[in-house]
Amino acid sequence: MPNTLTFTHWSEFTLRNGLHVIGIIAVALILNRLLRVVTNLVIKRAASQTRAAQAREQQTRTLAGILFSAGTKVVWGIALLTAMPEFGINITPIATLAGLASLAIGFGAQNLVRDIITGFYIVLEDQYIVGDTIQVADTIGRVEHVTLRRTVVRDARGALVTIANGDIRTVSNLSRDWSQAFVDISLSPDAPLEQTLRSLESAAAELRADPAWSKTLVDGPRILGVQSFDRNATTVRLQVRTLPNHQDEISRELRRRIHVELQRQGIPVSIVQRFEFAGASPASEPVKAGDLRSQ
Repeated sequence: MPNTLTFTHWSEFTLRNGLHVIGIIAVALILNRLLRVVTNLVIKRAASQTRAAQAREQQTRTLAGILFSAGTKVVWGIALLTAMPEFGINITPIATLAGLASLAIGFGAQNLVRDIITGFYIVLEDQYIVGDTIQVADTIGRVEHVTLRRTVVRDARGALVTIANGDIRTVSNLSRDWSQAFVDISLSPDAPLEQTLRSLESAAAELRADPAWSKTLVDGPRILGVQSFDRNATTVRLQVRTLPNHQDEISRELRRRIHVELQRQGIPVSIVQRFEFAGASPASEPVKAGDLRSQ
């Protein structure tokens, strides 16, 4: 009789705890399914077949995969800890050790966690993708690689610059939607201004009408007017907007056409020129005619 009661009690206990375990597993499976649905909302489907759109979709798919993987591990970890007492296992020491381990890892990997959190924001907010030209502090270059931890940029020297995402406080995307350039032409103070403006407009109109170049133009080139003048030079500024990352080649071609037109009209240029980058200090230095300020 005592043996029968003991067996009956054990059977009831096993059945009750077994149902609890099944319930925990069912809840974990449901949460995983919901997690999949939520993380799929992060994916930005490519609206076109362009390389930038495809890269953006792949980037968000990677992020969604990382979020789902991390979320799944958390769900099943909690489910395991919840199910252990049903088997008579005391989880208090395990939970304490896990908490201490997490605390130690958190202190030891503060910079890594900061980099990853910033990387999430970069991807979610679509600040830049591979192929964009960006400026971070004093580094300007084309984005070659982006992960949740780092951004790799190839600068004007051809060097690959690795930037920890956590170190990025302010980033300028120089190729989003369109790019812009300013071409400064420094003329001799003796040059006839009205004739010079007509010559510049002729060169700009010629560029706009050229099918080989017009397809990369968004706006301009347009003459903004006299930027500055002194006893050494009169500087006239032109503005041009192009498709992303085409501003340099358009500016070089525009300067070439302006140089040819000014030579044809016999209009002298100044020896003293200035070269400025957008956002830089207004320092000046001698360079050749037709300088460019890009942003």
